Amino acid sequence: MPIAILPERGVLEVAGEDRVAFLQGLVSNDVAAAVPGRAVFAALLTPQGKWLADFIMIAEGERLLLDCERAQAAMLAQRLGRFRLRSRVALRDLSAEMTVAAGWGGAPMPAGAVPDPRLAEAGWRLVSAAPPEADATAEDWDAHRLSLGLPDGSRDLVGEQSLLLEAGFDELAGVSWTKGCYMGQELTARTKYRGLLKRRLVPVAVEGPLPAPGTPVLAGGAEVGEMRSGRGALGIAQLRLEALDGRALRCGEAVLTPRLPGWMRLPAEAAPARG
Repeated sequence: MPIAILPERGVLEVAGEDRVAFLQGLVSNDVAAAVPGRAVFAALLTPQGKWLADFIMIAEGERLLLDCERAQAAMLAQRLGRFRLRSRVALRDLSAEMTVAAGWGGAPMPAGAVPDPRLAEAGWRLVSAAPPEADATAEDWDAHRLSLGLPDGSRDLVGEQSLLLEAGFDELAGVSWTKGCYMGQELTARTKYRGLLKRRLVPVAVEGPLPAPGTPVLAGGAEVGEMRSGRGALGIAQLRLEALDGRALRCGEAVLTPRLPGWMRLPAEAAPARG
């Protein structure tokens, strides 16, 4: 029943009486759904609908805590701060003061923890100034999230280029289709309702040396994608949908086999056997 501290995660505080309304017009999911005991997964997009950052929103008293990439916390605060105008909102980077922890595999939830909003199998998250006792490492958590096929922010998505639906944000409860307008909504909705997706982030089994991020993926000599994050024999690659037809995929000196998790939804013509 592992519990791990995640040092690569940071914490951005959004406080003030307008915090929900302020974020509601900016991020991809319904901020009002973040209440004590229930977190919300969401992303900040460019006005053109391209990914900038993603985070888990946790309600704590009169503030929202954004469990985000530590390396992106300052950028996220700066980007959000541009839209503050007259909103009664204060933004603070608390990454040096608070710790993010994750538990999975039946690990008991400590006080203040919330279920991971993406998948039940992902376990729980805790943002706290007093971290729990850990019996696993961040590397163990990384192996767990790869086994589930969960993308990991900037390791798997490209800022100002990636689309949310390419990264599974629809299936992973990272988008609200009913809350109304937010920055980048138009492209996100058009991608969904017009069936415009041409590629996806796909979990893969790796046979051979783990390719470096950015290594091209080849099918029959043609480039069909690239490697993103990985550990050991598991990874995530961005692949064109037509590459999911059972052909051998080569990446560097390794062979990749798509390993679709049960949560992922693809067009019927693009879906190989699930693993």
